[in-house]
Amino acid sequence: MKIALVSPYDFAYPGGVVNHITSLGGQLARMGHEVKFIAPASSPITTLGDRFIHIGKPRAIPVSGSVARVTVSPRLSTEITRMLDREKFDIVHLHEPLMPMLCTTVLRMSRTANVGTFHAFDGKGYNIAKPFVGPIFFKRWFSKLDGHIAVSNPAKKFVNKYFPADYKVIPNGVDTKHFNPEVAPIAEFGDGKLNILFVGRLEKRKGADYLIKAYRKVKRAIPDSRLIIVGPGTRLRNKYEKQVAKHELEDVIFVGYAGYKELPRYYKTADVFCAPATGCESFGIVLLEAMAVATPVVASNIDGYASILTHEAEGLLVPPKNAESLAQALISLLCDEKLRAEMGARGRLKAQEYDWANVARRVLKLYQEVLERAQYRETFSLRRMIIEDTRKLFSRKVRTNAKTDRSS
Repeated sequence: MKIALVSPYDFAYPGGVVNHITSLGGQLARMGHEVKFIAPASSPITTLGDRFIHIGKPRAIPVSGSVARVTVSPRLSTEITRMLDREKFDIVHLHEPLMPMLCTTVLRMSRTANVGTFHAFDGKGYNIAKPFVGPIFFKRWFSKLDGHIAVSNPAKKFVNKYFPADYKVIPNGVDTKHFNPEVAPIAEFGDGKLNILFVGRLEKRKGADYLIKAYRKVKRAIPDSRLIIVGPGTRLRNKYEKQVAKHELEDVIFVGYAGYKELPRYYKTADVFCAPATGCESFGIVLLEAMAVATPVVASNIDGYASILTHEAEGLLVPPKNAESLAQALISLLCDEKLRAEMGARGRLKAQEYDWANVARRVLKLYQEVLERAQYRETFSLRRMIIEDTRKLFSRKVRTNAKTDRSS
């Protein structure tokens, strides 16, 4: 099967959707399928070779408390049409299929079977689509999807409110071979201090400011502790560093961006992983990554996270935007080594259910169902056309015979 995986987001910039597409494509390729990635990119994508098709130049657009790096050029139709004619995909799988401009243009030009995965969630409303849900042409493009995927039940409930359909819930996956408990921890943090880890872009909705506030209480209760903050960001990092300095808070380390190869070692270094996001998370891939390395989790009790982590099983869920509750949960886990080990072991078992091999098989099953339905529709249309042609031929013959009878 020849499969196109389409991302609206800058493929050169780290993010959950891009990581999802890359991992899914890698697994589908290992299963013997031909996979190509279509996306804008701010710098060359050399690791994928000719499997990457670069279309569009990404721009940073503020969206729902984050920044979406998408192409906004409306002049993509000719390039996309030529590409689709050349590649002749069996399946075009679009992620955030209604995100302008790349995904909507591919969907509009595609003449093959189309599948859409919806990742977004926002408890206050579909901010990313508010300017677009009204126009009739968005619903017309949506009607071109032959298969519908949501990455979680919250994401399904969210998108179904605007675009009702039969959604299959197929979650994000995690590479449990890459993220595993046997990886080596980061040596410089192996000095006996208890490590709390944060991984994520330094954006307001990720909640790092609440974690820093909570850590002030943790540090007083457990002086031999450390907070490690991993993730890209400049403006808020400067703000957070000033906050740390103002309160003379020791042992807060800003690592900056860490590559995919390094991440498992950071999770292994952590005694507790903390995800204090304030909302707008449809899933929680960072939770799965920590759980796969058998690291217990403290996370905000938001829909996307609660769909993965069971409170007091693989970790603890606390109210979002509540530094006091966050601090209490962190202190309770840091002070109980046995409980951390038990939660970590349960987390590892849970993460294995989400291994990319299992997730990719579910996606592939949907592809096959979509293609079978398309083949049935094509066969049905052909039969209807043959019947109609036969009827017309018979009608002409009857009229000809009648005319002949009248002439005689």
